[in-house]
Amino acid sequence: MKKIFSLLLFGASITFMVDAQEVPWLSPFDGFYKNELGSTKPCSKVQDSVYRVCSSALKNDGNAPYVYHHNQPTDTTVVLFHGLSDSPYFLSSIAPAFHNLGYTVIVALLPGHGKLDADDDMEDGDLAKRWTKHVKEVMDFAHTLSPNIYLGGFSTGGALATQYALDNQDKVKGLLLFSGALALDESVENMAGYWGIKLLANILDWTYETQGPNPYKYPSVAKHGAFMLTDIIFDVRKKIEQGKTPDLAIFSAHSEADVTTPIRGVKQLLAANKGDSVTFFIAKEFDVCHADLVVNDAQITHMAFDASMVDASESCAVPKANPKHAEMLDAAVLFLRTTSANNQEVSQ
Repeated sequence: MKKIFSLLLFGASITFMVDAQEVPWLSPFDGFYKNELGSTKPCSKVQDSVYRVCSSALKNDGNAPYVYHHNQPTDTTVVLFHGLSDSPYFLSSIAPAFHNLGYTVIVALLPGHGKLDADDDMEDGDLAKRWTKHVKEVMDFAHTLSPNIYLGGFSTGGALATQYALDNQDKVKGLLLFSGALALDESVENMAGYWGIKLLANILDWTYETQGPNPYKYPSVAKHGAFMLTDIIFDVRKKIEQGKTPDLAIFSAHSEADVTTPIRGVKQLLAANKGDSVTFFIAKEFDVCHADLVVNDAQITHMAFDASMVDASESCAVPKANPKHAEMLDAAVLFLRTTSANNQEVSQ
């Protein structure tokens, strides 16, 4: 039976990760990024239980992909993907909470992200295909580590996770969406259908800048990249329309004030879902911006955002911590605990 409900007001203590250590059985993860970035290098700092893949092609080590591990494979692995124009840094308060459950947690780096130079990537007409290919690579790797796999992500990462889950429902135990990008502003979605719009977007993007006020995020979303995202969103909708009805345990956290990825997208997915759905929807009155949903106070301090480089009077121009972050994270942890326990009962 479908079960949709909200989880509210839990407390959480978040630790912030710094860097990596070598774990031989995780070496294939390094291989993904040697191919994508051209080379990898040792990270500047090391943190126990974190395997991080650094590269001179990245803006800094904080943009690198990483794995929270327990020095050996675990029964459960959670795979997370970040959003458009940002990096794995934005999942750095979520990953350790799932790791504390005894799980391995993989936070991947999508092609074209976190780089010093991303102009060619953001102009690539095959960028969306590169994203989906990397999702499959990471998921195939995750399945070599654990029999039980959960996947999800923030924004575009959530859309890519949903796309994969619809095609591989027998391979995943659940889906975790944080500001899941399953809908965009209607004007953007409508423009996506115009002939030549992606070529025009490339022209308007001109030379894509990667340096800005946030060291872990590009200063703007590439227009061409946004239309790559619409390809993913439309494919998710098409799959459901063609009969790939989701029958999944789904956790969805979303701000009702989000104008970047309107909440109607995840609501449509949950309405179609035959499995149990857990929501943590933050009321509009809290005015939580799209990108701020996954950010806590520690991240705000650490990113040292240079507000002098933006118009601070513009809505959402300066990042702020989600005031419901701790409650949201505890809701996600409870979802994983409950779903995992239910899966164990079924398997017995």
